[in-house]
Amino acid sequence: MGRRLPLLPMLAGVAGIAVVANGVAVSAPAAPETRMGVSIKESVKDRDRAAAERNRALDLREQAARAAEERLKADMQARQAAPKPGASKEADEDGPYDSLARIYQTMKPAKAARVFEQLELDVQVQVAKRMRDRATASILGAMNPDAAARLSMAMAGKSPRPSRPAAKPTPPPTATAARK
Repeated sequence: MGRRLPLLPMLAGVAGIAVVANGVAVSAPAAPETRMGVSIKESVKDRDRAAAERNRALDLREQAARAAEERLKADMQARQAAPKPGASKEADEDGPYDSLARIYQTMKPAKAARVFEQLELDVQVQVAKRMRDRATASILGAMNPDAAARLSMAMAGKSPRPSRPAAKPTPPPTATAARK
């Protein structure tokens, strides 16, 4: 009978050929992608993007819910700590001054100054104290200097100086006065 080849050397030869073939396959440039492969990759990317957007939206909703819960707790605590209605007259009296301050802040300074000068001094002070500094400065700048000075003194807690009366001009001597 014929001689049989040993199996081990044959197996070693085939393994060597496989190693060489794998090395050549790895070093060879990659085969161009097919349209189906590209389509699958794009759909996977789209699915991942959509999942990331859903996760962001869920995170934002969760944050909004936490913030709303905190606001409700703070509001409830403020209501529990707030004095009962009718307990303080000051709160009722401050309301008109606050709204007037908002109104004068939104007006043009020149127009606000004309109206502001007509108010009583104590009302001017209360409204000016509730206005933003920049708005108060604009209105004071547009006011009559005497009125602005009176308001500034009143806001500083000092009594305003009486306005200086205009000096009366002395009449020129008449002929009868010269004879005396």
